[in-house]
Amino acid sequence: MTADSSSPRQIDTSKPHPARVYDWLLGGKDNYPVDEAVGEKLPAEARDAARQNRAFMHRAAAWLAAEGLDQFLDIGTGIPTEPNLHQIVQRVRPGAKVVYTDNDPIVLRHAEALLISHPDGATDYIEADVRRPGEILDHARTVLDFDRPIALSLIALMHFISDEQDPYGIVGDLLGAMPSGSWLVMSHASSDIFPELSAQVTAEYAKGGIRLGFRNRAEVARFVEGLDLAEPGLVTAPEWFRGTPAPEQEPSGIYAVVARIP
Repeated sequence: MTADSSSPRQIDTSKPHPARVYDWLLGGKDNYPVDEAVGEKLPAEARDAARQNRAFMHRAAAWLAAEGLDQFLDIGTGIPTEPNLHQIVQRVRPGAKVVYTDNDPIVLRHAEALLISHPDGATDYIEADVRRPGEILDHARTVLDFDRPIALSLIALMHFISDEQDPYGIVGDLLGAMPSGSWLVMSHASSDIFPELSAQVTAEYAKGGIRLGFRNRAEVARFVEGLDLAEPGLVTAPEWFRGTPAPEQEPSGIYAVVARIP
């Protein structure tokens, strides 16, 4: 485990942060009153969505590892919650390498303590923002081999990037740097499955200063245009599974997709 902490930042406990709100929704303890205040005002379905996101990531990562992927770039990591992505994939591929990225300094502190690789593999962490994809890619190249396929993980991240911040351009830059045969693993909150709930969640986050850009199915599908979608395609998070027993099916406002770069 290595980390880039050349420019350490103080943790701002006066403003909520998506990673810490997500931690609260998952029942974690690594959050502050400002984060809890946002979480408590969210509908109960928000906790379901956090759990569904996490479970989808576990299934997708395990499937990709079983398919032979041994390099992962996870952007928007969040506060480590076991099992972490590297634990999932290194059970299958002990030599797998995983680079984690998040823009909250509290994640770096926990990553240094908890993201411990299997001896045959490697984990690495960089504190960086997805809105600066070049910075992330430059660091990832020091750990991952960009001549071989990489799994790019964007779990519950891009709905924090508004249209004005060019989300499609950001994802396009990231995918454009990936070699052929790489994969994108993405989940994204919907605006059209439960529109009233989506509007409520968006409003409560906004009160905490966090802007959300939930999107409808067609808008999420734009992220994977030109890619080869793994079955079952673009579905809700509980509906996506491969090579594992089907998860319990339940309502979900989260889209999920795993797609291959030709």
